[in-house]
Amino acid sequence: MFDRVRRRRAARRVRPGDGRALQPFRWWQLLGRALFHLPPSGAHEPEWSVDIRHWQDQASGSVTADLYRDGLCEARSALPAAFPVGDGRIEVAMSGFGVERCHLVSADGSERQLSPDPRSAEGRRARFDRRHPAASSVIGVVSIALVLSGVLSLAVYLVETVSRIPPIAESVGVIAAPIDLPTWSTVASTVGAAVGSTERALRLHYHWLDAAGN
Repeated sequence: MFDRVRRRRAARRVRPGDGRALQPFRWWQLLGRALFHLPPSGAHEPEWSVDIRHWQDQASGSVTADLYRDGLCEARSALPAAFPVGDGRIEVAMSGFGVERCHLVSADGSERQLSPDPRSAEGRRARFDRRHPAASSVIGVVSIALVLSGVLSLAVYLVETVSRIPPIAESVGVIAAPIDLPTWSTVASTVGAAVGSTERALRLHYHWLDAAGN
C-alpha cells in the first residue's frame, strides 16, 4: 500500500517536457550531472534517456530529472520521479551522494537498470568495473569498510552523548568510548565514510547505512 501511494505521488509530479534536444555529456559535468539511457528493445521502439543535473538543481533546493524520447525532452519531474513509459515506468531517485535509483519497472514488477552514459562518472565507473573486475571488487570492499567505519564512529559518539544525560548517567553511568580517538581520526572517519558512500553511489548501490555513516 505504501509503495502504491509513493508511486501515485511521484506520478503527480511529472510535467510535460519542452521538446528541447538532449545535450551531449561534457567532461566538465562529471561532478554535477548524471545521464542514463534505455536503448530501444525493438526496431520501432524509442530510446529513452534520463538527464539529472543534481548540483545545478540543489542550489534551488530541489533536484529534477528530465526524460527524453529519441533525444527530445518528453517530461520533467522533481525527484523522486516515476515517468510512465509504455506499460511500465522509469523510477529515478537521489541520495545525498548521487543517483540512488534509475530503473525501468515493467508491468510485471521486473526491474532493469538504465545504462549510464559512457562519458559520465557512473559510466566511467562501470567501464572500470568491466575492464578491471578484481580491482573494482577491492574498491567496493574498501568503500563498504569506510562506510561501516563512519557508522561505528557515529554510534560510539551517540551512545556516549546519550549516556551523559543526567537521568541516564545516574542510572547506568556514563558509557565512555573504549578508545579516546584524536580529532583528526574522527574527521578522517567522516571523510572516509563520505568517500565510500560516493563511490557506492557511482554504482547505484545505496543502503540506509550510507546516510547513517555521514
